[in-house]
Amino acid sequence: MITCVLVANRGEIACRVFRTCRELGIRTVAVHSDADENALHTRVADTAVRLPGAAPADTYLRGDLIVKAAVASGADAVHPGYGFLSENAGFARAVLDAGLVWIGPPPDAIEAMASKTRAKRLMGLKPLTDVTETDLPVLVKAAAGGGGRGMRVVRHLADLDAELAAARAEAASAFGDDEVFVEPYVDNGRHVEVQILADTHGTVWPLGTRDCSLQRRHQKVVEEAPAPGLSEELQEELSALAVRAARAVDYAGAGTVEFLVADGRAHFLEMNTRLQVEHPVTEAVFGLDLVAEQIRIAEGHPLDTTPPRARGHAVEARLYAEDPSRDWSPQTGRLHRLSVPEGIRLDTGYSDGDDIGVHYDPMIAKAVAHAPTRTEAVRKLASALERAVIHGPVTNRDLLVRSLRHPEFTAARMDTGFYDRHLPHLTEPSPDPHAPLAAALADAHGRSRFGGWRNVPSPPQTKRYAMAGEEHEVHYRHTRTGLEADGVRVVHADAHLVVLEVDGVRRRFEVAHYGDQVHVNSTALTILPRFPDPTTQHAPGSLLAPMPGTVVRVAEGLTAGTPVKAGAPILWLEAMKMQHKITAPATGTLSELCVVPGQQVEPGALLAVVTAAL
Repeated sequence: MITCVLVANRGEIACRVFRTCRELGIRTVAVHSDADENALHTRVADTAVRLPGAAPADTYLRGDLIVKAAVASGADAVHPGYGFLSENAGFARAVLDAGLVWIGPPPDAIEAMASKTRAKRLMGLKPLTDVTETDLPVLVKAAAGGGGRGMRVVRHLADLDAELAAARAEAASAFGDDEVFVEPYVDNGRHVEVQILADTHGTVWPLGTRDCSLQRRHQKVVEEAPAPGLSEELQEELSALAVRAARAVDYAGAGTVEFLVADGRAHFLEMNTRLQVEHPVTEAVFGLDLVAEQIRIAEGHPLDTTPPRARGHAVEARLYAEDPSRDWSPQTGRLHRLSVPEGIRLDTGYSDGDDIGVHYDPMIAKAVAHAPTRTEAVRKLASALERAVIHGPVTNRDLLVRSLRHPEFTAARMDTGFYDRHLPHLTEPSPDPHAPLAAALADAHGRSRFGGWRNVPSPPQTKRYAMAGEEHEVHYRHTRTGLEADGVRVVHADAHLVVLEVDGVRRRFEVAHYGDQVHVNSTALTILPRFPDPTTQHAPGSLLAPMPGTVVRVAEGLTAGTPVKAGAPILWLEAMKMQHKITAPATGTLSELCVVPGQQVEPGALLAVVTAAL
């Protein structure tokens, strides 16, 4: 019987496993990097062990340190979570060799399936080797791991070598394995997967399908179960292929077999020998706790001969600290407040006041809604996200709400090209025009009116805010009866709540201040000084860091004075385990190169200057 589990992971993943362990009466052990010393997963665990350093290669990818932590802390079992070492057969063997219980599939099964190249051979497929123009487009893909890291779509043969190099670097950083391969890329297919659960007594459960087609950078954003619109024959084929894959490697535990569905046909992609990020939608539909099932299987208990019956529909949305309108650039900073309405499952690795740093994935939380029908579940989740309180860095919340309400998604006609087609429309700014006024009135609450009665009305007060990338100036005045704003009746104003009447309609605005940041309902604003700072101006053609990160490389042969073409890569930044390409804004000359590989930069730092050709 397992009594104490160490989770070899961090953040939301570790918190999710700890929750089940607490319900089962099992003690918990967290491991943490220096960057995660005060992270939520270290605070909720019964015991925490430090892994010195911050980079994944020095901490969460050090299987030797994690095994030592498990032994030192008195854990008798290790759960790998998902990501990092969860599909590393060597780590699984090290856990078993230390006399610990491994809450995962057998190492031989991981070895056979965790490498996507070996998995394809096992399923009678093989990667591309000598790529020609006729093979395009192709997908460069990391052989280990997942989560969209180490993946690149190549549409021009001249780009292949550079994308191979970028994918290798990203895969090595995220998974400790730089092996990549090339496979055909199918535009606008659907990403469908089958959850499996297998015990050590020969029983394999196919737990329905999931659709994960809404993706950015090959990383899933919205997932649902069951996958809508599949024929009964195709569902049976997908389940049979998933069971076949599991039986081929004597699988045990939770796993996922992924497919690309196009033109009514299923194309095998890979088998993930771990729990998936999106597993909560399957849990909701089947009424299961998959982590609890993993633990029971690791203890040797058999599954029932048949799985439970599926009920209803579930949808999950991943909330990221990122700006979709700026090439999905990750965001950092203090998460002041996070809450969703009741009836929504929220899996997160953060609590109010935690900092979102640069070292790891930018996912803040997963929100999950379950209802009798797909329509009800989608509506429920969209409404909950719209009403959620999220105060802190820029997030993809608005994108999620619009995605869930997009006609293509509501009609279940989405595919993996959804964001390629619709991103500009989905990220159009639509800030509340009355948010700046509400912020100003809340700020003005309780301010002095300079005392005494005046026959001359007081002059209007002015406040400036940045909202959705634009400046907004609002005016209001103090009167004998309270605050007044042109065209709007101020019904109530205090530091946290403003009620305005516009054209006979009353609206409530909840206001929260955090330094120079103001959140009015779901709109974020920045207080601007009365007079702009002239030192913040940059020359035309300046390339500024869109996020904090590390300069990993500069384009070969580039120095100050080198001619460049518009769109040509200048350098690559690594932030939150992803590499981001910085390109020339115009054709001209690289007049300044201000950074070198290995240099850490903050948001807004000057990276380079391109002087446009006349």
